[in-house]
Amino acid sequence: MNNKFIFATGIENSYPTIWSEGKKIRIDEMEKTGHYGHWKEDFSLVKQLGIEFLRYGPPYYTTHIKPGSYNWDIADKTLKELKNLGITPILDLCHFGVPDWVGDFQNTDWPHYFAEYARAFAQRFPEQLFYTPVNEIYVCAMFSAQYGWWNECLKTDRAFVTALKNLCKANVLAMQAIAEVQPNATFIQSESSEYFHAEDPDCRLKADFLNQKRFLALDLSYGHPVSVDMYLYLLANGMTHEEYRWFMDNNVIKAKCIMGNDYYATNEHLVHADGSTSASGEIFGYYIITQQYYERYRLPVMHTETNISEPNSVSWLKKEWANIYRFKQDGFPILGFTWFSLLDQVDWDSALRNNAGNVNPLGLYDLNRKIRPAGKAYKKLIELWRPVLEKENFGLQKYL
Repeated sequence: MNNKFIFATGIENSYPTIWSEGKKIRIDEMEKTGHYGHWKEDFSLVKQLGIEFLRYGPPYYTTHIKPGSYNWDIADKTLKELKNLGITPILDLCHFGVPDWVGDFQNTDWPHYFAEYARAFAQRFPEQLFYTPVNEIYVCAMFSAQYGWWNECLKTDRAFVTALKNLCKANVLAMQAIAEVQPNATFIQSESSEYFHAEDPDCRLKADFLNQKRFLALDLSYGHPVSVDMYLYLLANGMTHEEYRWFMDNNVIKAKCIMGNDYYATNEHLVHADGSTSASGEIFGYYIITQQYYERYRLPVMHTETNISEPNSVSWLKKEWANIYRFKQDGFPILGFTWFSLLDQVDWDSALRNNAGNVNPLGLYDLNRKIRPAGKAYKKLIELWRPVLEKENFGLQKYL
């Protein structure tokens, strides 16, 4: 298996809480897309595409019942089925939300509880080797604590830094706990690859600040020293020097990591004179931005998320694949590609802020489980390129 290039998809399993009509509600994408009732069929669709790796995780908020108590029902049956089908899960343990008893990402006790959960998970499923402990830390902290959209619904730098350090600490502690149980585990971080373009010369300082801030989640997770500006920003917003040193001293797990870079057309931004930002659309693209991240961390790379709505999905798939193949030809260690997700998603047009039930045609299949053009194109791409990549040694074994 370790010689294989990772062609993957995922089951979208976000479950943040939002405020809707004066009360807090849970937005569970696996419920919205019907996965709980169709999981066997969904896994069969993965197999039909020739995909052997699936980004997948049971809902953390219903699995971790309370400290030291877990409900493994969903994990037991789904992971057994994936094994029967010969599909390798990349286990997504926390995807944008926490159990009600935790509260939100401002809870400084949560990282230790999450590490206990990760350890218990690895003990129950010792054959599992691929994990994404905490998905898209930067996005989760921004949407929950800077933009006020999810979970704690706060809008301050201090709340952002608190969420960031708790998410990163949970990520590091979980990796350490899993590795103690399963020393052969590999950690594939899924992190949003961002870039901020200055709209005019007066915006350069703000753009530079944001282009440093985008690295914070991986800097802390991987123990990479931050810039002076970012260090002062962290200290000014509640992180202590001792907390910062903890991250710098706990990067021993880095040797077991693959840097997952997520890229969408919405990942590039314009910075305006008033300090606000807006979507710029694709300007640099996956290759240039991922190269920036690679040069910072020097880790093997995987393209862990991308999609775009029809009718542009097939052309976008071809463009992203061309970026990946050129990236490898130019000598960079890229190990996998993911169209995310298997099924159309619901309410992502509002970043899950509105519980409107809008179906977004982003999947390889629609919600009736009928294949979309992107699904047909991805299946064909895998058929054509898998034998080529095996000959060119595009596998994990070369780098891990």
